Amino acid sequence: MNTRSAALAALAAAAFSLVSAVPALGDEAKREPKAVSKSGIPYLPDDRAAPPELVNAIRARRGGKLLNLDRMLLHSPNFAKGWNEMFAAIRNQLSLKGNLRELAIMTIAVLNKADYEWVQHEKEFLSAGGTREQLGALKDPKAAEKNAKLFSEAERATLALTREMTRDIVVSGATIKRIRGSLSDQEVVELIGTISGYNMVSRFLIATGIDLEQ
Repeated sequence: MNTRSAALAALAAAAFSLVSAVPALGDEAKREPKAVSKSGIPYLPDDRAAPPELVNAIRARRGGKLLNLDRMLLHSPNFAKGWNEMFAAIRNQLSLKGNLRELAIMTIAVLNKADYEWVQHEKEFLSAGGTREQLGALKDPKAAEKNAKLFSEAERATLALTREMTRDIVVSGATIKRIRGSLSDQEVVELIGTISGYNMVSRFLIATGIDLEQ
């Protein structure tokens, strides 16, 4: 091989190595968690999250991890503490059936365009007894309210209550009567509280610009 050919071969090899390295660098960048939310507010790094007892309590509720939502909330430990205790009660300490709780949450995610809320609760919805067919139908909550094939009366009443509380604020007497015909007064109060709480979640998520975990 002459000198010119050798030089060209070396140049080609170097170019190939450079091109081959680009996807790997891109993949690594994709795995790197974002440091700043879409609103410009930074996520608190895990090594700065405090106090330890609160962080441990949040991790325990999350199965050992922190979410971007938690990294945002922990800018205010007292607020994060109240948030964690409230949603620990909603998720684990109420008599309200899990399928109705998650049905309301998924509906709120659609109505408020809170993609983060939908992604975080999709598995929870299925674990609580929801189906893939129901998930598909929930993309149009108003139509789902009329779908007696996929949703029970209690579920359709829950959809109506969720829509009215989220979109209209004022709940019609007919919807209150309907939901009370399906649930106990305790369950109705808990469902109303759950819908209120997760509307707060979606509004917080959107205003702070929280990104999906990578």
